[in-house]
Amino acid sequence: MPVVKLILEYDGTRYVGWQVQPNGPSIQAEVERALGTLHHAPRRVVAAGRTDAGVHALGQVASFPEAAPLPLSAYVKGMNALLPADVAVRAASVEPDGFDARRSARGKRYRYRIVNGPTRAPLSRLQSWQVFRPLDAAAMAAAAAPLLGRHDFAAFQAADCEAAHAVREVRRLQLVSAGGELAVVVEATAFVKHMVRNIVGTLVEVGLGQREAASIPALLEGRDRTRAGRTAPPQGLCLEEVFYPPLQ
Repeated sequence: MPVVKLILEYDGTRYVGWQVQPNGPSIQAEVERALGTLHHAPRRVVAAGRTDAGVHALGQVASFPEAAPLPLSAYVKGMNALLPADVAVRAASVEPDGFDARRSARGKRYRYRIVNGPTRAPLSRLQSWQVFRPLDAAAMAAAAAPLLGRHDFAAFQAADCEAAHAVREVRRLQLVSAGGELAVVVEATAFVKHMVRNIVGTLVEVGLGQREAASIPALLEGRDRTRAGRTAPPQGLCLEEVFYPPLQ
């Protein structure tokens, strides 16, 4: 059966996260509501990743099997006419039988945005972590280097994470600094719960001089979450892109 693939952009500020939950609005519920209206019947979608409450996306991917897909314009223009202003379909395609937004993914890239200035920045408060003390970006970059490669990231794993293990491969971990902002770009084959936010929280401690950059290898080896930094707030995190193998 053909599979419809949607690339979604959303501002997660007012949502409980991607997944449908009883305690508030979710991105998944909005997407499924719009699809149900288009198809005149319920549709359930699978996402590449379950972003948390307050987390944003530029390239979230969702998919669902569909025996008779609608014209692609219906999934873009039609859904965007039905979705709230803070959720949009950027692109749609029809993929071969067996494609699954989550299981077929071979990696993801997240960007965490930090605004580093002496005063509040109201216009970016919902898309960044605002840190008012100066950050040492060079020290943070030095601390990030040992996290590249394949490691057990249990030290950066949420206590309630349901993953069977925390071994992941980080292919890119880069700090980009410009104009009073610092972005932490992390690309990996997969992530455990809160992995990026816990890495960022730890790197910020290094940047503030509260932790030595040289301590990161021992922290990683110790696999003890209580020894790592705080979980960075959700609003700075954005799922930028999901990677899939080339079509054969």
